[in-house]
Amino acid sequence: MIANPSLSTASPAEHLAAAATHGAPTHDPLPVVIASARGAWVTDVEGRRYLDLLAGSPATAFGHRHPRPVAEARAQLNRLTVTSRAVHHEHFGALCAALAALCGMEMALPVTGGEEAVRAAVAAARAWGHRVKGVPAGRTRVVVAAGNVPVDGGVFAGTGAESGAHPPGFTVVPYGDLAAVAAALAADAGETVAVLLEPVGGAAGVRVPPPGYLPGVRELTRECGVLFLADERWSGLGRTGATFACEHEHVVPDLYVLGTALGGGVLPVAAVVSSAAVLGALRPGEHRPASGGGPLACAVALEVLAMLREGEPQRRARERGEQLHHELAGLAADGAVTGVRGRGLWAEVDLGPAVGGGREVAERLLRHGVLVRGGPGPALRLAPPLVISARDLGWALEQLRAELMVAR
Repeated sequence: MIANPSLSTASPAEHLAAAATHGAPTHDPLPVVIASARGAWVTDVEGRRYLDLLAGSPATAFGHRHPRPVAEARAQLNRLTVTSRAVHHEHFGALCAALAALCGMEMALPVTGGEEAVRAAVAAARAWGHRVKGVPAGRTRVVVAAGNVPVDGGVFAGTGAESGAHPPGFTVVPYGDLAAVAAALAADAGETVAVLLEPVGGAAGVRVPPPGYLPGVRELTRECGVLFLADERWSGLGRTGATFACEHEHVVPDLYVLGTALGGGVLPVAAVVSSAAVLGALRPGEHRPASGGGPLACAVALEVLAMLREGEPQRRARERGEQLHHELAGLAADGAVTGVRGRGLWAEVDLGPAVGGGREVAERLLRHGVLVRGGPGPALRLAPPLVISARDLGWALEQLRAELMVAR
């Protein structure tokens, strides 16, 4: 146990014991204790370095301590950090305008985290459904894809589909099944106000939908007069090689849910961006972020948006993504993995039965100096920071190949 939590001289075992004893068991992290980081590399408390292919899921999509958002944060720390939403500050309107311009929309609602952004999106869709579409209050329904996102009170939408029970106010359909979306809209045409799904699955594993799925959903929602809410928390802001994953299918949703990549690896910032008709349907108090959109958060997010407007993160995701998928295809050909899914600088690999489970392989890769996400089941998720170099990515994939070949 750590005798004095303020000291940084504790051993890794002491840090892990303190976390296990005093930390609520909401996560199951790898047994590594990080002390510092920069770019795509992290260093533990004993000085061991690891190449980070986790990308903070997705808070550190732009790497650790990226100089541009860090510089903005430092400058803002000397001016103003937090204000009440009872007053305006100089960066709030600018961030909302920049978000709207990036998305081709009209309004934005900055929030603190990704799950809050999903709840805000659902609240906006219900308010629009009641005030614009005329659905009675309390009867609005939202169609969600199984394995998607936690909504309303922490209920996971995917759980209902697997158990046969639906969360209140939601209709759950299989991800990638256009006919199921059509059936759900037909069954509850008078009360359904929106379809919420990930353009590329991330919450329950990396899943690329079949061709035509997103355009089909977009067409169905238009025909039925309901909203299409695109959850781009994982796939958006450059990860797939485009600003938004919807762009790969030439689809424009009615609302974007943006995740914590917006915080540039400095602090959690997320947002909902839509039209004035949708977000303008909300009323004071219906969804009021406790601390979203503060001066420090807005200053950092504005710099991230400037980086995205320049296009460098998207370009790097395309180039390094080609490298990633080329190398992973080689592993599949060798039989070390049985399948590869993903888009851009983002992939999930299914491991062969002789290799071991995803969590087991992720722990073994720690010995090689590589951090990856393992599981659930026999799978590994790879989400390198968009700033990773070709050399570093190549090295990490060599370590993966070496470990899988030995295990096989």
